[in-house]
Amino acid sequence: MNDTAASVYRRQGLGARSGWGLRPALVVVDFVNGFNDPDVLGGGNIPDAIAATVTLLAAARRAKLPVAFSRIVYAPGADSVFCMKIPALASLHEDNPQSHIVPQLEVRPGDAIIRKTQPSAFFGTDLAGWLIRRGVDTVLVAGSTTSGCVRATVVDAMSFNFRPVVVADCVGDRAPAPHDASLFDMGQKYGEVQSLAEVLATLDTPEVPCR
Repeated sequence: MNDTAASVYRRQGLGARSGWGLRPALVVVDFVNGFNDPDVLGGGNIPDAIAATVTLLAAARRAKLPVAFSRIVYAPGADSVFCMKIPALASLHEDNPQSHIVPQLEVRPGDAIIRKTQPSAFFGTDLAGWLIRRGVDTVLVAGSTTSGCVRATVVDAMSFNFRPVVVADCVGDRAPAPHDASLFDMGQKYGEVQSLAEVLATLDTPEVPCR
């Protein structure tokens, strides 16, 4: 984003702070084997983002945050415009290892596993209800891809009146340009974009009533 474009956003008052609320949760979007494999649906900085998310997940566990993971899961022969655009998605069936959450991120009892067929982890799922039942008002977002399912999830989180916080080191995309543009756009319109270090510092502050 060049200075001229950024100045338009500033002049129009975009980029105001939404901040954190009182009760965060962690939502990890589509960090599955297929998106960690450049020969399937991955590439770019996604492996680095998964590695950073190992640290974020550990901090979320220490803070006793609710944790949800999303997966794309299609029934065989499913009819989907999403699959028309990205045909490889149609192979992500329940029993296909490419649709399984990467082993680096341990799923524990009590975590939500959100199976979805559209970009947003909220669309057509019970994620919003699951978060509301736990009193959540802030959604920390990690996952892939930044310009696709992460962005769609952040927009819907804001639409449900959660405060999204995108953990910049913990989201990845197969190409840098859409990754960078999407981080800028999300930070200007839909939520906060913070580094892993900033998020860890907040989670480790005793005064944060997230426990």
